[in-house]
Amino acid sequence: MQSVEDKQICKLIMKTINEQLPEAESKIWHRHPVWFLNGNPIVGYNKLKDCIRLMFWSGADFEEPDLKLGTGKFKDASIRYTSVNQIQVDDLKRWLLKSKTIQWDYKNIYKKKGRLDQIQ
Repeated sequence: MQSVEDKQICKLIMKTINEQLPEAESKIWHRHPVWFLNGNPIVGYNKLKDCIRLMFWSGADFEEPDLKLGTGKFKDASIRYTSVNQIQVDDLKRWLLKSKTIQWDYKNIYKKKGRLDQIQ
């Protein structure tokens, strides 16, 4: 069950993604909302124990200090929110713009036996 604060965070994130990526397909993937461009996962969010985590699948290459790198195995980066007031919408819009142009091919990762290639 989400708290009121978590719901506000999710609503603002979803609204901003839908405005900035109108061409993206959104669906529930692995029980979380995720947006795809041409079948490739771009951005999504999920509820963790103490926050909402916003993740960009190719965010490690965005060169954005507020996005924390993932495990290093993939090219993901994320930011965590505990309050809707923490969301800097201008930053989010910039990251979403980068997510259109900086993409790694997660769509075909299984076909390529775990190898990630950058989409040109």
